[in-house]
Amino acid sequence: MKNDYLNIYNNLIKLTRNKNLYYSLKNNDTFSDRLIILLFHFGFFLKIYKNDISKKESQKIFDYFVRQIELSIREIGYGDVSVNKKMKDYVNLFYSILEKIDRWEVLEKAKKNDIIKNYINIYDDNDKFVNYLDNYRLFLINNPLKIFTKVILDPKF
Repeated sequence: MKNDYLNIYNNLIKLTRNKNLYYSLKNNDTFSDRLIILLFHFGFFLKIYKNDISKKESQKIFDYFVRQIELSIREIGYGDVSVNKKMKDYVNLFYSILEKIDRWEVLEKAKKNDIIKNYINIYDDNDKFVNYLDNYRLFLINNPLKIFTKVILDPKF
């Protein structure tokens, strides 16, 4: 099962590396920007598939995911104290994102844009992230969880 978690994580990383997502940033993209986009991907992933997996399994996926992020932060060179503080901040940020996207499908485009602008420094008139996340959400709805556990995805949305 751990291999499934790795495939899920790698698929979400691959989606996050989509270069088209970064053209709308006001500044050069940073590790933090990429991590926030990854957290959006993971948030939608858990939201859509929460009925397909048990709470225990969801917790294991979450724990694995958080551990991988922690390892990435350590690879950058942060010390133990900094890593713990950053992880607490990122986990709180993730819960905040989950709360904001809970009713995503019924929100108006302007409200969705405001949510994204609260987390990522994008241009005011840019709907690119909203369109991307709407399409990503539809992709998740229309595809089973198994595709994330098997191969590295290459979706075009």
